[in-house]
Amino acid sequence: MERNLKNVLVISFGFLLLFTAYSGLQSLQSSLNAEEGLGVASLSVLYAALTLSSMFLPPILIKKLGCKWTIAVSMCCYVAYSLGNFYASWYTLIPTSMILGLGGAPLWSAKCTYLTIAGTLYAEKAGKSAKDIINQYFGIFFLVFQTSGVWGNLISSLILSQSSNQGEISEEDLECCGAYDCLTDTTNSTGSERPSDSLIYTLLGVYTASGVLAVLLIIIFLDQIKSDQAETEKEKTPFWSTFLATLRHLKDKRQCLLIPLTMYSGFEQAFLSGDFSKSFVTCALGIQYVGYMMICFAGINSLCSLLFGKISQFTGRKLLFALAAVLNTSCIITVLLWKPDPKQLAVFFVIPGLWGVSDAVWQTQTNALYGILFEKNKEAAFANYRLWESVGFVIAFAYSTKLQVYIKAYILLSVLVLSMLTYGAVEYLEAKSSPGTPAATKKENGGPHGQETHM
Repeated sequence: MERNLKNVLVISFGFLLLFTAYSGLQSLQSSLNAEEGLGVASLSVLYAALTLSSMFLPPILIKKLGCKWTIAVSMCCYVAYSLGNFYASWYTLIPTSMILGLGGAPLWSAKCTYLTIAGTLYAEKAGKSAKDIINQYFGIFFLVFQTSGVWGNLISSLILSQSSNQGEISEEDLECCGAYDCLTDTTNSTGSERPSDSLIYTLLGVYTASGVLAVLLIIIFLDQIKSDQAETEKEKTPFWSTFLATLRHLKDKRQCLLIPLTMYSGFEQAFLSGDFSKSFVTCALGIQYVGYMMICFAGINSLCSLLFGKISQFTGRKLLFALAAVLNTSCIITVLLWKPDPKQLAVFFVIPGLWGVSDAVWQTQTNALYGILFEKNKEAAFANYRLWESVGFVIAFAYSTKLQVYIKAYILLSVLVLSMLTYGAVEYLEAKSSPGTPAATKKENGGPHGQETHM
């Protein structure tokens, strides 16, 4: 096997093992550590730390350690979070959430840098186009990585379904489920009873082992990679200049108008994984169903990401954004009006399924929009993307335990409406600056890039 391809596969399967554990844990936080809102508080702290680390840490670590060891060290931060869940308290989970958040940005930056350098080096050796090889490497990575949500949630559902706490949920208990939940941390239904400690330890043991395997895979099989060009560029560009460029980019009116849309991406993902999973699925069906619900979301999301990448060149982005807005609005209205009932099992999966379709648009098309609008300023633009999406996550998880679900649903709907208005303004400005030119039309239909949220 060609050496560079071997390295791409090592990174891909390393991330698959690592995020199999993280995706499963993230989905369960609001249900597993519901007392005093510890689970969602840890996620809020996690994304706040990620926001800070994305501004400062990646260039420093990559320069000091190189891509391979930055990936390995950052992966250890994720393993620390799994260990923190063994004895979940404010003194263990909050610090390990901060550690994971600080390691998240360097991990993704080092991965992107590694794949880019590997693709460039192979292209030079083989006499091929660097852009084509890099796209191929990223395609292989996302093909493997995107399945992590399925495996992580499948493991949690299979293990937690062994719980002896399962049973019929009374009508009285069901009254505390849904949009008008009772806002209580105590166990109020058979469905939300915490599984036995032995089952939780089994699950966390599997997740921790998966993370440790990911670290070992990188340390043992991944080759260190060097690029003189990359080193020279890093020396020329001080790390703080990226931060200043991120702030300067806010002078662009279009970037400011895209802030609500970018934050909405964090809001909607946080609502599904934090609020819908706890107040609807766990409350009415039991915690063992959260994994199956998230598998439905992740599977449809991945398929639609691929599909929308192909059809966007025919439909244009405006139609896809409109489709996502209509589907998401329908889901939010359903959440507000529907009283969860275990007899209506299909509805528990239809909502996350449709949510997955709309989320595929938010991720792929917003990424593509940033790439097209800010072609000459991509680094600063995508730094803003990561920043404002993380801010959306932080805010949504921060008020998660303080408000009833119906209020959070109205907030989500309001942010969606604002996002569509400001997005419309961006399209208007673009059309005004280049009315009817073939280049503008061609640019609009450019294909999306792979998504890197799922942290």
